[in-house]
Amino acid sequence: MTPAIRTDFPYETTHTDVRIPLSDGTRLYARVWRPLTEEPVPALLEYLPYRLSDWTAPRDWQRHPWYAGHGYASVRVDVRGHGNSEGLPGDEYDAAELADGVEVINWLAAQPWCTGRVGMFGISWGGFNALQIAALAPEPLKAIVTVCSSDDRYDNDVHYMGGSVLAVDMHAWAATMLAFVARPPDPLFAGEGWRETWLNRLEAVEPLLHTWLAHQTRDAYWRHGSVREDYGAIGAAVLAVGGWHDPYRDTVLRLVEHLDPARVRGLIGPWSHQYPDRGLPPGPAIGFLQETLRWWDQWLKGEDTGIMAEPPLRSWISASHPPATVYPELPGRWAGEPAWPSPNVTVVPYAFQGEPVIVDSPHQTGLDAGRFFPFGNEADLPPDQRDEDAKSACFEFPVTGGLIEILGRPRVRLRLRLDVPAGQAIARLCDVAPDGSSTLVTRGVLNLSARQGRDRAVPWPEGATEDVTFELNGIGHTFPPGHRIRLAVSSAYWPWIWPRAESAGFTLEPVGSALELPVRTVTPATDAVDRAISFEPAEQAEPMGVISPVTLDEERPERLVIRDVARGLWRLEVDPRYGGTRVYPDGLEFTEDALETYTIQESDPLSATARSDWRIRLHRPELAWDARVETRSEISCDVDDFITSNEVICHDGAEVVFHRTWEKRIPRTAG
Repeated sequence: MTPAIRTDFPYETTHTDVRIPLSDGTRLYARVWRPLTEEPVPALLEYLPYRLSDWTAPRDWQRHPWYAGHGYASVRVDVRGHGNSEGLPGDEYDAAELADGVEVINWLAAQPWCTGRVGMFGISWGGFNALQIAALAPEPLKAIVTVCSSDDRYDNDVHYMGGSVLAVDMHAWAATMLAFVARPPDPLFAGEGWRETWLNRLEAVEPLLHTWLAHQTRDAYWRHGSVREDYGAIGAAVLAVGGWHDPYRDTVLRLVEHLDPARVRGLIGPWSHQYPDRGLPPGPAIGFLQETLRWWDQWLKGEDTGIMAEPPLRSWISASHPPATVYPELPGRWAGEPAWPSPNVTVVPYAFQGEPVIVDSPHQTGLDAGRFFPFGNEADLPPDQRDEDAKSACFEFPVTGGLIEILGRPRVRLRLRLDVPAGQAIARLCDVAPDGSSTLVTRGVLNLSARQGRDRAVPWPEGATEDVTFELNGIGHTFPPGHRIRLAVSSAYWPWIWPRAESAGFTLEPVGSALELPVRTVTPATDAVDRAISFEPAEQAEPMGVISPVTLDEERPERLVIRDVARGLWRLEVDPRYGGTRVYPDGLEFTEDALETYTIQESDPLSATARSDWRIRLHRPELAWDARVETRSEISCDVDDFITSNEVICHDGAEVVFHRTWEKRIPRTAG
């Protein structure tokens, strides 16, 4: 559903670009939208590194003017060392970034046009630092809206999953950030000193991959910024938002569970890694801006908007649906819970049956996993899982009575015997229709060396049998009668999970193993609560007017799997499709092209390689400005080390102004 465009607001608005001074003399670039009023208003802050003058500008124009039109000063700020902000780039969510954010909040609160009350919102990086800055408790910060973010930087981010290296996004996002941080300031906004600023930044660049791979267990590095270490530090009211097709959705459940019930609400829809008003698949979209306005008016203006009378957790429960890589809208309905964990949800065990089975999946198992970060593109979601199921040990449970509705995090208990010191177990929960099609519902991973905790690596006693337990990602789903619930267990999941060098699979003993489902009971009372949940239609402010030129080049596939049958070699090529070519109203021509490649030989875990290539061009014909960035990032491995190679080449016109290559070996300690 395409959002409606709103042009009539309670307030006329204006916007201006400013530089916010920090105590160390650094100035951060900001764009401020304000209502035309003599009265001071609360301020809203969105703070991230993704360049307000180009990359997020179209999205910013959908929401910041909308908030300004409703009586808020809505402010978009670039993190230091990014976009047109001064300073040098650092690690994600480092202490300097968070401290700067606190200073920005205090600066906003002190402006004559501000009431002194500040809210903070953001998606992904912006949602992360909203949570983390809320844990620092700056006095003016009264409320946040955190969307698609995480409270656990180690086990619920792009780096590790279940103690295993996330090959697909550990690599891809590090490569993306290398390309992003290498982009120059824009001379239209940064002035004549843009090139000097650019070169100073480039000299400070260090691939984030080096740091992320150097910390393969949950240590102090990952505990920094993980608000789950101390939920009590968060004083602001928190509206936590996620989507069942976003990898961070479990954070919503944990925040509703651990924060003050009088100051938190959770919302999980069917969405991907996007704001819920954007109308990108899977839908349905909702009037998210209106819903957040209720939150801001409640906490920043002191109005009783009724939002705190909503159920503490509102979540979408999908009806059963056939497998597909994209859904314009998913069938289903909204459900409301009085708390989390919910008294409406009961854990129901499903015991495995049968004889012991050897699980030794070929290493290309996982090519049908879909995208780790679905963005609403046509090939994002997992296709039919029958090929993956055939490479796994499957246990099935027929749905013979009424509907089985689940809400929360399924759990598996596996009794395993390993003859080697390391391995990985991957569990996928699938909905199997009468025609045999298999729809992936949710999944989970355990690096078996992390079975005693993510903060340590404990080798498996060779030849020993142990019970391991781990959770799958949260989900709301309905299994109808006549379908089968399938739990598929594999020992490989490439390219999501980097294979262990010494892994040789394991023996799974059904006796002692079980699937535990969080089954939701629907009563007349719960049904009445569910039916009362509704949202206004999605709407946004008038779009910025970016043009995406039509090209004559043949569009390459978004996800392409290539098999060399004779060599047993598999290659996955992924076009992440973040934006492509676009022309902005101020004349900027922005071109972006990326390709990720993942290769593996089906019988050799040491053959795994990941590569990412980026090309970015920023061109202003009227200024004779033509800057280009090219990057290459690669990871391979041997028994002892991850082997990384990163290269950055930057051009100012025809001149190469920067060229550096980093080659590094990082010991494989746990991941």
